[in-house]
Amino acid sequence: MKTILSLFVFLYTTLLFSQTGFVAGTITNENKEPLSGVNITYHQKGVVSDENGAYKIEIPANEQTLVKFSYLGYGSVFKTFKGYKNKTIKYSPVLKIESQEMEEVNLKSYQAAQEGIVKLKAKKFKRIPGANAGIENLLMTQPGVNNSNELSTQYSVRGGSFDENLVYVNGIEIYRPFLIRSGQQEGLSFLNSDMTENINFSAGGFEAKYGDRLSSVLNIHYKKPTKELSTVNLNLLGASYTYENLFLNKKLSTLIGARYRNNQLLVSSKDTKTNFKPVFADIQTYLSYKINNKSSVDFLGNIAMNNYNFTPISRVTKFGGLFQPRELVVFYEGNEQDDFNTYFGALSYKYDFTKNTKLDITGSAFNTQEQEYYDIYGAYSIAEVNPTSGNPLYTSGVGTQLDHARNDLDILIQNVKVSLQHKINEHHFEIGTKFQSENIRDRVNEWKAIDDNGLTLRNPNLNTVNNQPFDPFTAPIDLYYKVKAQNDVNINRFSGYFQWNKKWYLGDHILWHHAGIRSQFWNIKNNKTQTTSSFQNTISPRFRLSLKPDWQHTDMVFRLSAGYYHQPPSYKELRDVNGDIQSDLKAQESIHYVFANEYSFTLWERPFKMTSEVYYKKLNDVNAYSLDNVRVRYDANNNTKAYATGLDLRLSGEFVPGKESWVSFGLLKTQENTNNRGYIARPTDQRFKLAILFQDYVPSNPNFKVFLNLVLNSSLPGGAPINARADNSTTVDRYNFQTRLRPYRRADLGASYIIVDQNKQYTSGFLSRFKELELGIELFNMFDIQNTTTNTWIYDVDSQRYNSVPNILTGRILNFKVGMQF
Repeated sequence: MKTILSLFVFLYTTLLFSQTGFVAGTITNENKEPLSGVNITYHQKGVVSDENGAYKIEIPANEQTLVKFSYLGYGSVFKTFKGYKNKTIKYSPVLKIESQEMEEVNLKSYQAAQEGIVKLKAKKFKRIPGANAGIENLLMTQPGVNNSNELSTQYSVRGGSFDENLVYVNGIEIYRPFLIRSGQQEGLSFLNSDMTENINFSAGGFEAKYGDRLSSVLNIHYKKPTKELSTVNLNLLGASYTYENLFLNKKLSTLIGARYRNNQLLVSSKDTKTNFKPVFADIQTYLSYKINNKSSVDFLGNIAMNNYNFTPISRVTKFGGLFQPRELVVFYEGNEQDDFNTYFGALSYKYDFTKNTKLDITGSAFNTQEQEYYDIYGAYSIAEVNPTSGNPLYTSGVGTQLDHARNDLDILIQNVKVSLQHKINEHHFEIGTKFQSENIRDRVNEWKAIDDNGLTLRNPNLNTVNNQPFDPFTAPIDLYYKVKAQNDVNINRFSGYFQWNKKWYLGDHILWHHAGIRSQFWNIKNNKTQTTSSFQNTISPRFRLSLKPDWQHTDMVFRLSAGYYHQPPSYKELRDVNGDIQSDLKAQESIHYVFANEYSFTLWERPFKMTSEVYYKKLNDVNAYSLDNVRVRYDANNNTKAYATGLDLRLSGEFVPGKESWVSFGLLKTQENTNNRGYIARPTDQRFKLAILFQDYVPSNPNFKVFLNLVLNSSLPGGAPINARADNSTTVDRYNFQTRLRPYRRADLGASYIIVDQNKQYTSGFLSRFKELELGIELFNMFDIQNTTTNTWIYDVDSQRYNSVPNILTGRILNFKVGMQF
């Protein structure tokens, strides 16, 4: 209560002793159309008008201030104002078109630079090729973002796990399915690139207003329609349709998207022959209704149905390298049938008390119903291979394996969030609170039986001793791996944050500071054991300082961020390797330090930017995990500490006039130490990254465009068998499995030809029906490199060792696509 009273006293005294006045209005042209981006300069300061032509500036009281309004192609307007304390002068200038050349006043917005956010316009990058074309495909080209599996849209940021990333759409947090094990099961990401207008991404050091995760924030803004438009995209991997329009006297904006995807083309290029019949489909809508000039209501809804039907037939994989070449041959029986159905709805109410005071109330509900059923029997043989001819020499091991699962999961997440923003001069305050309720009903029943050379293999961690024939062997026959549990859990969370941002002027230099704190309280009720944990809480202070020096010939912004980031455990993190719930698990903690520099310059008379970031993250109370394809299996304890450190570089600009491209480079090292046994590589320890995204066109025919998406990642740790633990008392110790996969190298090439667009319209004939029409061709993995995502671990009784057999990803694939708007 004292903190709240202090805040109100501070706000009141700031208003009381303010010695400034204001000038505000709307800038229009001669046709009374609002002009956005008009430069308003005064006292060596500057702002720009917003998308509605509105502006507001702060001027000294009792002084004369000369203000200049300028816009390229229009005549400038000069006006002198005398400020009055706490009074607002209304002035709405009309700019007239001027034919003669004028000196351009180039005032740049430094919002993204000082916030440490990468801002991208989705429309500019909609043609970028990739097996998972969309927003996540674009993220993979950013420094610090890694993904070595083109079948998956999941990504790790600066050494974090897939579960450490926040995703928002229009300020609403988005969730994803829980049980997915393999990238080919994922289907469609929630994010619909055809509905997206802006992409904002922070790889670390983000503000307190964002939620409790350790690694990154992806904040997507869906567009609000201005006219009726239909968009259709067709390709060999699927189709999408998007409709946008305005209704009810332009008060209701409607955006609806439907998508279908089939990964059969991608999966058929792998080394496992299958009958694969997936159905991935969703429908999504974003509605916004403007009640009046002060208030509006928004609705975001999504229904996704991902049905994965998989029948493996056979597999042939060569492994072992040049010096010990071997071949795995497997023949399968059985199939897998998985259903991942998700339902999401969110309703937001926004109210503007004044231009500087805004209220936002949002309620949302997310339900995922997931089913994972499979019975797959495989008979395998491992053969030594002639390194010259590649033909098998002799068989060194044979066996069979039966995998079984009957897993069901039903999760309902409901929350209400309230936030309030208030601006006083250059001060920007934001406060928010959120209550969330989670109900989880889970049944896990999966096991693996292995017979190798006629011997049924028990779970190696049982440490059974066989001294036959001297002692009778009486140990029970047990499965190689099994998990059987049933859980019914309720989790209640209450979180809140306060943030204070301020823009300062140090002479002619500009300084921004962002200071904030957030906290979360939660408890867990286990309905199976009828026990309720005590409340746990976290406190996460965060701070960022950004400086724009007033250097005449150098345009730079320096940024320093530091803060505590906590990740209270989700249900997935609470469930241990035996399927049981560990209710007393603490939140993971990460202390971030980020120093960054953004240097903007002109090369070849075109804009470029060089971004550099050095970071260090110290992690405490870590919940260690193993990574199997895209499934994260947690130990569900806090007996690990870790760190991540690295360097991220990004050079972006118009290498080709009018087209933005970039080169990203990253160095990373992340390690963990469990029970003080020493540091080993974390599953996401990808030391090196190089990514190039390049856009070009034929100068003599700009309608013909070419795109290159190239990624080179160094090798990842190869993982460990499913029974592995980070415990030296177990037979299968994760510390003993530190080999690495092959480096990930991939290049996707795309080309498109624009038949119709805004610059090339037809007034008659068939083509007059279209606002846009485009034909494209894509070559995925153009060099046909055999990348790997993880290992299959096969124990060979004959050699008394585990064989790591790489799981090969997709090969070279040709895709055709058609895009149209009407």
